[in-house]
Amino acid sequence: MHLIAGLEIGGCQTSLLRVASGLDGSCFRQEVVSLTLVGPVGERLRAAGIPVRALGMRPGVPDPVRVARFLRDVSREPPALIQTWMYHSDLLGSLAASVAGGEPALVWGVRHGRLEPGAHSWHMRLSARACALLSGRLPAAIVCPSESSRRWHADHGYHADRITTIPNGFETDRFRPDPEAYRDVRAELGIPPEAVIVGHVARFDPQKRHRDVVDVAARVCRENDAVHVVLCGDGSTGANPVLAEWVRETRHADRFHSLGVRTDIWRLMAAMDVLVLASSGEGFANCVGEAMACGVPCVVTDVGDANELVGETGVVVAVGDVVGLARGIRSLLALAPSERARIGAAARRRIEESYGQSRMISEYGELYADVIARRGPRHRERRGARATAA
Repeated sequence: MHLIAGLEIGGCQTSLLRVASGLDGSCFRQEVVSLTLVGPVGERLRAAGIPVRALGMRPGVPDPVRVARFLRDVSREPPALIQTWMYHSDLLGSLAASVAGGEPALVWGVRHGRLEPGAHSWHMRLSARACALLSGRLPAAIVCPSESSRRWHADHGYHADRITTIPNGFETDRFRPDPEAYRDVRAELGIPPEAVIVGHVARFDPQKRHRDVVDVAARVCRENDAVHVVLCGDGSTGANPVLAEWVRETRHADRFHSLGVRTDIWRLMAAMDVLVLASSGEGFANCVGEAMACGVPCVVTDVGDANELVGETGVVVAVGDVVGLARGIRSLLALAPSERARIGAAARRRIEESYGQSRMISEYGELYADVIARRGPRHRERRGARATAA
């Protein structure tokens, strides 16, 4: 059983989708439980043949009745293993495993790189502290997406011996260079064929530092009339009054395209010339790996494992360094298209060789099999007793 707060479009949800849909169905029978709604990722999971159940809670509002029903269902028919995704689910999954008599093995998923006041809610930080106190007793394993995330959580009380790192993996068949998309997206958005696109893909959130992105893009637009800026992600729309005001202040609003949530991110990324990441906190930035798989050079802040992911195929600057981000974008756009394509090809090779989706799925499958095997005799005994009683 995979347990997650919600199945809207996001990096964590995408990783869950890739793991669940990629695991060998002859070895693992799976169910995904969302604390809130089914969402677009839930629909994709269902399309892949994976059962999805939504508890229907409102985001950030615990519902004791729905929680009690869920716990009752788990205690009646415990899964062999519960994989949780993010802090609130880690706590609820731990409670579910406990009410089921400790029968299910428990694997926590920790997706954040770090937690900071102002950038993260108090209840998320409180949940993380509670998890740290329980981490030495409850989960059989704790999965982080990056080494920086592993180090931060170990430094903040998580039981280091339980933590393992499984970097995100990417669909290189879907995220790939696509000359047709490069041309067609420009036509769809009213961008001249000869224009260059600087892209940013992230939900509107303080941690993603959209103000920095807009400031960086404005600097580049002022110096290069060929630049257009494409913003994607939940809240990255013209209907967002804060973002719209920032864009208006640049005096280049006609060259900003705020698209919001899109279901064809791979097409948009294949149309980009450079992707920028300005975040102050990431566990592992999916958008960077996806852009690299599309052959797009990236200019990123040194957050999470972005430095290690990009390697020599892009530019890395300090968090908050707007001047450095603008300089990095300018340096890539100043290259001849053939040289930029060479760097993009090296970025794609890096993803194919070290961050492929099959590697990630294999590592999760091996972890699950190992955790279940370690609990095997007890698990078989308890299930046998239940079957006899029934």
